[in-house]
Amino acid sequence: MAMEITQILLNAQAVDGTVRKHAEQNLKQFQEQNLPGFLLSLSGELANNDKPVDSRKLAGLILKNTLDAKEQHRKFELVQGWLSLDAAVKAQVKGCLLQTLSSHVLDARSTASQVIAKIASIELPHKQWPELIGSLLSNIHQLPAHVKQATLETLGYICEEVSPDAIDQDQVNKILTAVVQGMNSSEASNDVRLAATRALDNALGFAQANFSNDMERDYVMRKLSSYIQDIFNITSKAVREDEEPVALQAIEFWSSICDEEIDILDEYGGEFTADSDIPCFYFIKQALPALVPLLLETLLKQEDDQDQDEGAWNLAMAGGTCLGLVARTVGDDIVPLVMPFIEENITKPDWRQREAATYAFGSILEGPSPDKLISIVNIALNFMLTALMKDPNNHVKDTTAWTLGRIFEFLHGSILTPPLSPLKTASNPYEKACGALYFLAQGYEDAGSSSSPLSPFFQDIIQALLTMTHREDAGESRLRTAAYETLNEVVRCSNDETAPTVTQLVPVLMQELHQTLEAQKLSSEEREKQSDLQGLLCGCLQVIIQKLSSSEATKFILMQFADQAMGLFLRVFACRNATVHEEAMLAIGALAYATGRGFEKYMQEFYPYLEMGLQNYEEYQVCSSTVGVVGDLCRALDDKILPFCDGIMTQLLKDLSSSQLHRSVKPPIFSCFGDIALAIGGNFEKYLMYAMPMLQSAAELSVHASGVDDEMVEYTNQLRNGILEAYSGIFQGFKNSPKTQLLMPYAPHILQFLDSLYMEKDMDDAVSKTAIGVLGDLADTLGSNAGPLINQSVSSKDFLDECLSSDDHLIKESAQWAKMAITRAVSV
Repeated sequence: MAMEITQILLNAQAVDGTVRKHAEQNLKQFQEQNLPGFLLSLSGELANNDKPVDSRKLAGLILKNTLDAKEQHRKFELVQGWLSLDAAVKAQVKGCLLQTLSSHVLDARSTASQVIAKIASIELPHKQWPELIGSLLSNIHQLPAHVKQATLETLGYICEEVSPDAIDQDQVNKILTAVVQGMNSSEASNDVRLAATRALDNALGFAQANFSNDMERDYVMRKLSSYIQDIFNITSKAVREDEEPVALQAIEFWSSICDEEIDILDEYGGEFTADSDIPCFYFIKQALPALVPLLLETLLKQEDDQDQDEGAWNLAMAGGTCLGLVARTVGDDIVPLVMPFIEENITKPDWRQREAATYAFGSILEGPSPDKLISIVNIALNFMLTALMKDPNNHVKDTTAWTLGRIFEFLHGSILTPPLSPLKTASNPYEKACGALYFLAQGYEDAGSSSSPLSPFFQDIIQALLTMTHREDAGESRLRTAAYETLNEVVRCSNDETAPTVTQLVPVLMQELHQTLEAQKLSSEEREKQSDLQGLLCGCLQVIIQKLSSSEATKFILMQFADQAMGLFLRVFACRNATVHEEAMLAIGALAYATGRGFEKYMQEFYPYLEMGLQNYEEYQVCSSTVGVVGDLCRALDDKILPFCDGIMTQLLKDLSSSQLHRSVKPPIFSCFGDIALAIGGNFEKYLMYAMPMLQSAAELSVHASGVDDEMVEYTNQLRNGILEAYSGIFQGFKNSPKTQLLMPYAPHILQFLDSLYMEKDMDDAVSKTAIGVLGDLADTLGSNAGPLINQSVSSKDFLDECLSSDDHLIKESAQWAKMAITRAVSV
């Protein structure tokens, strides 16, 4: 097989499907029957300069895939497979890979770099291959540029792949030295300098992970500080003179430095002294006088078609993004450096200069204090609104609308009332104008029933947004979505004065939804667009229902449309589109909440769709929304939900047992148990024997869940919160019922769960609030029977005391209520 490996690899890339499939089977068989021979053949193929490029490249790719996989369990198997290989085999494979770094074939070198990094990520944490970094660094001094380039690329990949604690600081220091030297202007090869710049970016990210260790952070940053002037000279030369990929990497370097300093300043509040344990070297502040002009230069390097492609990335965009990060890093200090550029260019005849000035202004709005910006912004607003209306260039209009959005987002509370007339009629560019209106409206959302500066323009704004949704090109971009999202935000900020306009929207949007449901014989593309529109209309109607049901006067008018709206939402379920189902389900939840016990008349017809949603494991967002709607129904119908509870509980219990259902749906399901128990009270008795063991095993799991990463910690807290909300609802539901004794067998475990949570010390505020509430609910419902159990609890008193002295007023309130309930239970 080893003799034939070249031909098999070439056949595996054949156009003929039969030849390709046969070759793939041969490779799989070779791997399964003789892994050492397979790896030696592949690495030998990759290293052999006499072999075809295509076979070498595929050999390297397969080699990489024998070391790594996306699925964790598979990755674990592959890592164990490599570690258990004979040391001589591994040494031979690694030797071939290092040899390939000197190949003249770029694809072979690049693939070898990636495979070396994969092996390093497995071996270095096990203290194997200790000579790797040293042997790579020795290559840096070899003359051939392609060897330097490959070595720097390898070092970059290693910094990306390897666990940060697997390489000691001395070696990190040497890597930084090597890559900085590779970036130097004395290096003749652009390929080497580009590889070095990319490697530096990864090396910084790698070092950043080590920065949790104060000593290591200090070491790396001091090392970097001795090179910072050289690095600035190198990067500024790259930005001004090199090809775009090199220039972009150079800007990315400064963005990484900003990210690091923002993290340090956020964490330590900027309170540094000369002998502080955690130094911040303020590289950005030091570089500011030279760095800001450099970034402002890049803003003038726009591309003519840059706004045509949302995913486009060029020098001007990278420079503006970095400028924004610099503003967040240094705050007020950036304003005097940028304002002269804005003032000089904002009225120039060349559109590039006007657009660059506007982009610069928008970029620095997050970071400096409102006091520093307020006077400038108030002068700029009228100018910007006029530019939005009258500037002859679409690039300038687009950036102006984006900048207005940033003004309303970051400085809303500080600015004077903006003149709205131009904004509401701005004809172009529509999507960014929607964004500006969105942030403007959002700022008035908490104004309550009082008059808002938006009120005189409210009807015109609504009309302008509806007109945008009907434009022929609205479905081609994000315009229609942006218009409806903005319409939702404008509705949320409506008040008593503008309520009649919101009420008038209901029949208009229902008619539009009706028209989408009547459309016949659509192509698949038209059907997809129709589904998107239905989702947006259902979402908008949900927001309007929520808004109008918050006041008795408007709720009465809304109820006149309830039958018609419910009929339309039910018809939407006939469409086969997950997003539409989710939006329709949420709209029905809002309608149920608004209708209250009167929603009972719709339940018979709605129930099959509810059950269908709860069974939708594949499109788990639909399942999750449906679980939320069950909660809405419980709050709306109270005990009138009872006839449907057997079916609902059966399905919820199935959902919890399913390995197919996404884990994110499970915490809301537990919470839903509490909603159902609260609605039907003692009638929940027949579900206790099924629900409680599930809650108990989930509770045990959540206590022992290790917080390997932020995502897992967040999920664990969501799970705990769902479980606690279930217990709370069950206790409250059974209160004053003759069946409270049924809960006594479960009380010791619940108290033990609360003890465990307190001892773990990793609850977030939401869990703390719910947990102390459950302690109160248990005492309140079980009364004197709970007293002895609470007294025996290891940490109830400490937990209560801690919550009573919490800075969070919601936790404090829950704790005060729990204290009263516990005092009553214990004193009886």
